[in-house]
Amino acid sequence: MFFVTALIVTLVVGDFGSTFFYHVPQHLWFTLHLRTHHDRRRPYFDHAVLSTDPAVLLDGFLGAIPYIIVAALLWRLSWPGAVAGLALGQLHVWWRHTSELGWRTPTWARALLRPLGIVLPEDHDGHHRNPEVEFGDIFRFYDAPARALLSWLAPTGRRARNAGRRATRRVPARA
Repeated sequence: MFFVTALIVTLVVGDFGSTFFYHVPQHLWFTLHLRTHHDRRRPYFDHAVLSTDPAVLLDGFLGAIPYIIVAALLWRLSWPGAVAGLALGQLHVWWRHTSELGWRTPTWARALLRPLGIVLPEDHDGHHRNPEVEFGDIFRFYDAPARALLSWLAPTGRRARNAGRRATRRVPARA
């Protein structure tokens, strides 16, 4: 029983931490994630699965830190469960980036995973196409709260700062 508990808590709490303490802040205030994960000039399967680019690896590692912290806290409860949670999380990262290869989630898997709120490759593809939607690495139920937080914090974000700078630029007077 401790194995299952550690596995589930690693995934659910790790995803919460990754979504709200890494993913949302990256979309609001920083550029590493946007440059590496939402760069439309390169395939995102290569980014998520095959890349050796240090910036891409750093983005992946920073997104994984919350999962690693949760697994470390659960280590004494069940180290095999914590490790299994990390392994399933990594497998999910690879799986959710397969839609670009033509993968479509089978009907039986969709029927099984959708009620659990699991992010499917088609869902994550939507996030690559529109970075304003489909938050949550593993669980879709973090999407609505993440978007609400983004909306609430938007006035403090990079876009608001840049819009302010553009509005205050002086146009040279004509002679």
